[in-house]
Amino acid sequence: MRALVTGWFGFLHGEATAGDVGAAATVSAALDEAGVPHDIGRSPNTRIDGPVLDDLDPEDYDRLIFVCGPAHGWQVRELHTRFAHCHRTAVGVSVVDPADDAVRGFHTVIARDGPVPAPRPDLAAAAPLGPAVPVVGVARAPDQPEYGGRRDHDLLHGELERWLTAKDCARVPLDTRLDVAEWGHCATYPQFDALVRRVDLVVTTRLHGLVLALRNGVPAIAVDPVAGGAKVSAQARALGWPAVAVRDADGDTAAFRDRLDALWDWCRSPAARARTGWAAATARERAPLIDDLLASLPRSGTLSESLQGV
Repeated sequence: MRALVTGWFGFLHGEATAGDVGAAATVSAALDEAGVPHDIGRSPNTRIDGPVLDDLDPEDYDRLIFVCGPAHGWQVRELHTRFAHCHRTAVGVSVVDPADDAVRGFHTVIARDGPVPAPRPDLAAAAPLGPAVPVVGVARAPDQPEYGGRRDHDLLHGELERWLTAKDCARVPLDTRLDVAEWGHCATYPQFDALVRRVDLVVTTRLHGLVLALRNGVPAIAVDPVAGGAKVSAQARALGWPAVAVRDADGDTAAFRDRLDALWDWCRSPAARARTGWAAATARERAPLIDDLLASLPRSGTLSESLQGV
Protein backbone atom coordinates (compact mmCIF):
# COMPACT_ATOMS: atom_id res chain seq x y z
CA MET A 1 0.00 0.00 0.00
CA ARG A 2 0.96 3.64 -0.35
CA ALA A 3 0.75 6.92 1.48
CA LEU A 4 -1.12 9.85 0.00
CA VAL A 5 0.22 13.35 0.63
CA THR A 6 -2.28 16.14 0.11
CA GLY A 7 -3.42 19.47 1.49
CA TRP A 8 -5.35 22.55 0.45
CA PHE A 9 -3.59 22.35 -2.92
CA GLY A 10 -5.50 19.11 -3.52
CA PHE A 11 -9.00 20.50 -3.15
CA LEU A 12 -10.84 21.53 -6.29
CA HIS A 13 -12.25 24.57 -4.45
CA GLY A 14 -9.18 25.14 -2.31
CA GLU A 15 -6.38 27.61 -2.83
CA ALA A 16 -2.99 26.27 -3.86
CA THR A 17 -0.14 28.47 -2.65
CA ALA A 18 3.60 28.24 -3.23
CA GLY A 19 3.97 27.62 0.51
CA ASP A 20 1.51 24.71 0.49
CA VAL A 21 3.19 23.05 -2.46
CA GLY A 22 6.67 23.71 -1.04
CA ALA A 23 5.63 22.07 2.24
CA ALA A 24 4.33 19.05 0.32
CA ALA A 25 7.66 18.84 -1.53
CA THR A 26 9.48 18.79 1.83
CA VAL A 27 7.33 15.91 3.06
CA SER A 28 7.65 14.06 -0.26
CA ALA A 29 11.46 14.32 -0.17
CA ALA A 30 11.51 13.00 3.40
CA LEU A 31 9.27 10.06 2.48
CA ASP A 32 11.49 9.26 -0.51
CA GLU A 33 14.54 9.22 1.74
CA ALA A 34 12.73 6.97 4.22
CA GLY A 35 11.68 4.61 1.44
CA VAL A 36 7.95 5.22 1.89
CA PRO A 37 6.04 4.85 -1.41
CA HIS A 38 3.59 7.69 -1.88
CA ASP A 39 1.70 9.95 -4.25
CA ILE A 40 0.85 13.64 -4.03
CA GLY A 41 -2.86 14.30 -4.53
CA ARG A 42 -3.34 17.60 -6.34
CA SER A 43 -6.07 19.77 -7.79
CA PRO A 44 -6.38 19.88 -11.61
CA ASN A 45 -4.93 23.40 -11.81
CA THR A 46 -1.83 22.70 -9.70
CA ARG A 47 1.40 21.74 -11.47
CA ILE A 48 2.68 18.85 -9.32
CA ASP A 49 3.65 15.32 -10.32
CA GLY A 50 0.83 13.23 -8.99
CA PRO A 51 -2.79 12.19 -9.49
CA VAL A 52 -5.75 14.53 -9.21
CA LEU A 53 -7.17 14.07 -5.73
CA ASP A 54 -10.80 13.87 -6.86
CA ASP A 55 -9.98 11.18 -9.45
CA LEU A 56 -7.97 8.70 -7.40
CA ASP A 57 -9.26 5.60 -5.60
CA PRO A 58 -8.94 5.96 -1.81
CA GLU A 59 -8.62 2.17 -1.53
CA ASP A 60 -5.17 2.43 -3.11
CA TYR A 61 -3.85 4.06 0.05
CA ASP A 62 -3.55 3.13 3.70
CA ARG A 63 -2.06 6.37 5.03
CA LEU A 64 -3.11 9.96 4.47
CA ILE A 65 -0.78 12.85 5.26
CA PHE A 66 -2.37 16.31 5.22
CA VAL A 67 0.23 19.05 4.84
CA CYS A 68 0.21 22.76 5.70
CA GLY A 69 -2.62 25.28 5.97
CA PRO A 70 -5.31 25.42 8.63
CA ALA A 71 -6.81 22.18 9.90
CA HIS A 72 -10.26 23.61 9.46
CA GLY A 73 -13.25 23.56 7.13
CA TRP A 74 -15.69 21.25 5.42
CA GLN A 75 -13.15 20.13 2.82
CA VAL A 76 -10.92 18.66 5.53
CA ARG A 77 -13.90 17.03 7.24
CA GLU A 78 -14.93 15.44 3.93
CA LEU A 79 -11.39 14.13 3.55
CA HIS A 80 -11.80 12.25 6.83
CA THR A 81 -14.97 10.62 5.53
CA ARG A 82 -13.52 9.70 2.15
CA PHE A 83 -10.32 8.24 3.65
CA ALA A 84 -11.90 6.85 6.81
CA HIS A 85 -10.01 3.55 6.41
CA CYS A 86 -6.61 5.33 6.34
CA HIS A 87 -4.38 6.36 9.19
CA ARG A 88 -4.60 10.15 8.93
CA THR A 89 -1.83 12.55 9.97
CA ALA A 90 -1.77 16.34 9.79
CA VAL A 91 1.67 17.94 9.75
CA GLY A 92 2.77 21.57 9.59
CA VAL A 93 -0.80 22.80 10.08
CA SER A 94 -2.28 25.66 12.07
CA VAL A 95 -4.72 24.51 14.72
CA VAL A 96 -7.26 27.24 15.39
CA ASP A 97 -9.82 25.18 17.31
CA PRO A 98 -8.65 21.85 18.79
CA ALA A 99 -12.28 20.81 19.21
CA ASP A 100 -13.03 21.21 15.49
CA ASP A 101 -13.99 17.91 13.83
CA ALA A 102 -11.51 18.76 11.09
CA VAL A 103 -8.76 18.55 13.72
CA ARG A 104 -10.19 15.70 15.77
CA GLY A 105 -10.54 13.53 12.67
CA PHE A 106 -6.76 13.08 12.44
CA HIS A 107 -5.09 10.29 14.35
CA THR A 108 -2.01 12.47 14.77
CA VAL A 109 -1.65 16.26 14.54
CA ILE A 110 1.84 17.74 14.33
CA ALA A 111 1.08 21.46 14.39
CA ARG A 112 3.27 24.39 13.41
CA ASP A 113 1.24 26.73 15.63
CA GLY A 114 -1.78 26.69 17.87
CA PRO A 115 -2.06 25.01 21.27
CA VAL A 116 1.58 23.86 21.24
CA PRO A 117 4.41 24.77 23.64
CA ALA A 118 6.19 26.78 20.93
CA PRO A 119 5.63 27.41 17.21
CA ARG A 120 7.72 25.41 14.75
CA PRO A 121 9.24 26.45 11.40
CA ASP A 122 6.92 25.95 8.46
CA LEU A 123 7.76 22.99 6.23
CA ALA A 124 8.04 25.18 3.13
CA ALA A 125 11.31 26.61 4.51
CA ALA A 126 12.96 23.21 3.93
CA ALA A 127 11.54 22.59 0.45
CA PRO A 128 14.08 21.28 -2.08
CA LEU A 129 15.37 24.00 -4.37
CA GLY A 130 14.01 23.63 -7.88
CA PRO A 131 15.66 24.59 -11.15
CA ALA A 132 16.13 28.29 -11.85
CA VAL A 133 13.40 29.72 -14.06
CA PRO A 134 13.34 33.07 -15.85
CA VAL A 135 11.41 36.02 -14.42
CA VAL A 136 9.26 37.49 -17.18
CA GLY A 137 7.69 40.94 -17.01
CA VAL A 138 4.45 41.26 -18.97
CA ALA A 139 3.28 44.66 -20.21
CA ARG A 140 -0.14 44.75 -21.88
CA ALA A 141 -1.41 47.56 -24.05
CA PRO A 142 -4.92 48.88 -23.37
CA ASP A 143 -7.51 48.97 -26.12
CA GLN A 144 -6.43 51.54 -28.70
CA PRO A 145 -9.54 52.72 -30.57
CA GLU A 146 -7.49 54.98 -32.80
CA TYR A 147 -6.58 51.92 -34.87
CA GLY A 148 -10.19 51.07 -35.59
CA GLY A 149 -10.81 47.63 -37.08
CA ARG A 150 -7.08 46.85 -37.22
CA ARG A 151 -6.79 46.44 -33.48
CA ASP A 152 -6.61 42.85 -32.34
CA HIS A 153 -5.98 43.35 -28.64
CA ASP A 154 -8.50 40.97 -27.03
CA LEU A 155 -7.77 38.00 -29.25
CA LEU A 156 -4.03 38.60 -29.18
CA HIS A 157 -3.84 38.96 -25.41
CA GLY A 158 -5.84 35.76 -25.01
CA GLU A 159 -3.35 33.87 -27.17
CA LEU A 160 -0.42 35.43 -25.34
CA GLU A 161 -1.87 34.45 -21.96
CA ARG A 162 -2.29 30.83 -23.02
CA TRP A 163 1.21 30.76 -24.47
CA LEU A 164 2.79 32.30 -21.37
CA THR A 165 0.85 30.04 -19.01
CA ALA A 166 2.47 27.03 -20.65
CA LYS A 167 5.98 28.46 -20.12
CA ASP A 168 8.00 27.49 -17.05
CA CYS A 169 8.64 30.99 -15.80
CA ALA A 170 7.73 33.45 -13.07
CA ARG A 171 5.40 36.06 -14.56
CA VAL A 172 5.29 39.62 -13.20
CA PRO A 173 2.77 42.20 -14.45
CA LEU A 174 4.43 45.43 -15.59
CA ASP A 175 2.05 48.39 -15.70
CA THR A 176 3.69 51.46 -17.20
CA ARG A 177 1.00 53.71 -15.72
CA LEU A 178 2.50 55.83 -12.93
CA ASP A 179 0.46 56.75 -9.88
CA VAL A 180 1.61 58.50 -6.71
CA ALA A 181 -1.46 57.43 -4.73
CA GLU A 182 -1.73 53.68 -5.47
CA TRP A 183 0.86 51.44 -3.86
CA GLY A 184 0.57 48.86 -6.65
CA HIS A 185 1.99 51.30 -9.22
CA CYS A 186 5.36 52.91 -9.62
CA ALA A 187 5.25 56.65 -8.98
CA THR A 188 8.27 57.66 -11.09
CA TYR A 189 9.96 56.35 -14.19
CA PRO A 190 13.20 55.54 -12.25
CA GLN A 191 11.07 53.28 -10.04
CA PHE A 192 9.77 51.53 -13.14
CA ASP A 193 13.34 51.24 -14.44
CA ALA A 194 14.33 49.55 -11.17
CA LEU A 195 11.49 47.07 -11.56
CA VAL A 196 12.30 46.24 -15.17
CA ARG A 197 16.00 45.71 -14.42
CA ARG A 198 15.09 42.88 -12.08
CA VAL A 199 13.38 40.71 -14.69
CA ASP A 200 15.12 38.49 -17.23
CA LEU A 201 12.77 39.08 -20.13
CA VAL A 202 9.86 41.33 -21.04
CA VAL A 203 6.88 40.29 -23.15
CA THR A 204 5.04 43.40 -24.25
CA THR A 205 2.28 44.67 -26.49
CA ARG A 206 3.05 48.23 -25.34
CA LEU A 207 5.52 50.47 -27.14
CA HIS A 208 7.04 51.66 -23.86
CA GLY A 209 7.26 48.11 -22.56
CA LEU A 210 9.73 47.55 -25.40
CA VAL A 211 11.56 50.87 -25.08
CA LEU A 212 12.01 50.71 -21.30
CA ALA A 213 13.09 47.08 -21.39
CA LEU A 214 15.84 47.80 -23.92
CA ARG A 215 16.79 51.00 -22.09
CA ASN A 216 17.53 48.83 -19.05
CA GLY A 217 19.36 46.11 -20.95
CA VAL A 218 16.53 43.56 -20.78
CA PRO A 219 15.55 41.63 -23.93
CA ALA A 220 11.93 42.01 -24.98
CA ILE A 221 9.51 40.07 -27.13
CA ALA A 222 7.59 42.88 -28.80
CA VAL A 223 4.15 41.75 -29.93
CA ASP A 224 2.26 44.24 -32.07
CA PRO A 225 -1.46 44.16 -31.18
CA VAL A 226 -2.48 45.90 -34.41
CA ALA A 227 -3.05 43.77 -37.50
CA GLY A 228 -0.32 44.38 -40.04
CA GLY A 229 1.81 46.17 -37.45
CA ALA A 230 1.78 49.70 -36.08
CA LYS A 231 3.76 51.67 -33.52
CA VAL A 232 5.21 48.70 -31.62
CA SER A 233 6.81 47.14 -34.68
CA ALA A 234 7.78 50.59 -35.97
CA GLN A 235 9.62 51.31 -32.73
CA ALA A 236 11.41 47.97 -32.94
CA ARG A 237 12.66 48.97 -36.39
CA ALA A 238 13.75 52.37 -35.07
CA LEU A 239 15.78 50.67 -32.34
CA GLY A 240 17.12 47.94 -34.60
CA TRP A 241 15.45 45.29 -32.42
CA PRO A 242 14.57 42.06 -34.27
CA ALA A 243 12.40 40.25 -31.69
CA VAL A 244 9.00 41.30 -33.03
CA ALA A 245 5.86 39.25 -33.59
CA VAL A 246 2.91 40.41 -35.69
CA ARG A 247 -0.12 38.18 -36.20
CA ASP A 248 -0.83 37.20 -39.78
CA ALA A 249 -3.97 38.61 -41.32
CA ASP A 250 -5.41 35.09 -41.51
CA GLY A 251 -4.79 34.57 -37.79
CA ASP A 252 -2.58 31.47 -38.12
CA THR A 253 -2.27 30.58 -34.42
CA ALA A 254 0.27 27.78 -34.91
CA ALA A 255 2.63 29.99 -36.93
CA PHE A 256 2.23 32.80 -34.39
CA ARG A 257 3.13 30.50 -31.51
CA ASP A 258 6.11 29.12 -33.42
CA ARG A 259 7.32 32.68 -33.88
CA LEU A 260 6.88 33.40 -30.15
CA ASP A 261 8.77 30.22 -29.24
CA ALA A 262 11.65 31.18 -31.53
CA LEU A 263 11.80 34.68 -30.03
CA TRP A 264 11.66 33.22 -26.51
CA ASP A 265 14.74 31.11 -27.20
CA TRP A 266 16.65 33.98 -28.84
CA CYS A 267 15.79 36.54 -26.15
CA ARG A 268 17.28 34.27 -23.50
CA SER A 269 20.60 34.03 -25.35
CA PRO A 270 23.79 36.05 -24.70
CA ALA A 271 23.44 37.50 -28.21
CA ALA A 272 20.08 39.06 -27.30
CA ARG A 273 21.46 40.54 -24.09
CA ALA A 274 24.33 42.10 -26.04
CA ARG A 275 21.92 43.45 -28.67
CA THR A 276 19.87 45.24 -25.99
CA GLY A 277 22.93 47.28 -25.01
CA TRP A 278 23.53 48.25 -28.62
CA ALA A 279 19.88 49.23 -29.14
CA ALA A 280 19.75 51.36 -25.97
CA ALA A 281 23.04 53.08 -26.76
CA THR A 282 21.93 53.77 -30.32
CA ALA A 283 18.71 55.41 -29.14
CA ARG A 284 20.53 57.59 -26.61
CA GLU A 285 23.29 58.66 -28.96
CA ARG A 286 21.21 59.44 -32.01
CA ALA A 287 18.09 60.94 -30.43
CA PRO A 288 16.88 62.14 -33.86
CA LEU A 289 13.62 63.45 -32.44
CA ILE A 290 15.54 65.78 -30.12
CA ASP A 291 17.73 66.94 -32.99
CA ASP A 292 14.66 67.74 -35.06
CA LEU A 293 13.00 69.48 -32.13
CA LEU A 294 15.95 71.75 -31.47
CA ALA A 295 16.31 72.53 -35.16
CA SER A 296 12.65 73.48 -35.37
CA LEU A 297 12.75 75.98 -32.50
CA PRO A 298 13.02 79.64 -33.64
CA ARG A 299 16.05 81.48 -32.39
CA SER A 300 15.29 83.80 -29.48
CA GLY A 301 16.08 86.91 -31.53
CA THR A 302 13.86 85.77 -34.35
CA LEU A 303 11.07 85.06 -31.91
CA SER A 304 11.37 88.51 -30.33
CA GLU A 305 11.31 90.21 -33.70
CA SER A 306 8.23 88.29 -34.73
CA LEU A 307 6.43 89.36 -31.55
CA GLN A 308 7.11 93.08 -32.00
CA GLY A 309 4.33 93.47 -34.48
CA VAL A 310 1.79 91.68 -32.29
